Amino acid sequence: MKLDTLALAAAFSGCALLAGCSTPTVVTLQNGTQYLTQDVPRTKTADGFYEFDDVSGKHVKVRADDVATIKEED
Repeated sequence: MKLDTLALAAAFSGCALLAGCSTPTVVTLQNGTQYLTQDVPRTKTADGFYEFDDVSGKHVKVRADDVATIKEED
C-alpha cells in the first residue's frame, strides 16, 4: 500500500512539472486575427514563416510579415 501511494505521488509530481513547462502565447496578425498557442512559436524560419500549434492542436504556419505581435498570455 505504501508503494502505491509513493508511485501515485511521483506520477502526480511528474505531470505537474511537465505542465509547468508550457508557455501559452498569443500571436496577433496584422488583420487582427489572434491565435492562442500551446507554447512559444518557433522563431522565423529561413523561408520567412512562423510555425506553431494552436490550443486545439492545429498546426499553423503564417508569414512573418503578417505577424503584428507575439506575447505570453497573462
